[in-house]
Amino acid sequence: MSAPPPYQNHPPQQPYGYAPPPPQPAYGQPPVYGQQPPQPQYAQPQPPYGAQPPAPRPPQRPQRRSPLQAVLPIVIILAVFGGGAWYVWKYNTDPNGGKAKAAASQSAQAAENRTHDPNIGECVKIQDPQGSPVPTVVDCKSSEAQYKMADKLYGPDKSCGAAFDYGIKVDRSKGVDYTMCFKKV
Repeated sequence: MSAPPPYQNHPPQQPYGYAPPPPQPAYGQPPVYGQQPPQPQYAQPQPPYGAQPPAPRPPQRPQRRSPLQAVLPIVIILAVFGGGAWYVWKYNTDPNGGKAKAAASQSAQAAENRTHDPNIGECVKIQDPQGSPVPTVVDCKSSEAQYKMADKLYGPDKSCGAAFDYGIKVDRSKGVDYTMCFKKV
């Protein structure tokens, strides 16, 4: 019996899935165009039937930002905050608008309300005495003075007695109800 030779001339085995690199042309030799490079030894997954493989994308240039693109957001933010600051400054300092206008309107409304809410001892002229009477404060020496306020009775059920010539009930939805009692001037 003869023993098998200890070493046989077999090519070395490659690991599973390994493909040797394609042969390169010799140094200084131009590559041969038009020939298909050798395919790797492992199988590639196939797309499903009828599906198109995605098209390769061409290489993209890195996007460069222009100086305008870098400065534009900063300019927009400054414009918004600057406009808001200008509006607040203008609202608070303008003598013909903003806070001054609101205060003047409120003052005019208070003065108007004051002319229709007489105190005891003030003279009034009554507008629409038979319908919805509105007392307007006037000077007691003027010819417009019709009545002088003699008393103010608080409460919804109060009424002027026989000692007074005229009375007006004031019903306030918010506040105290009262009755103004007048005597002729």
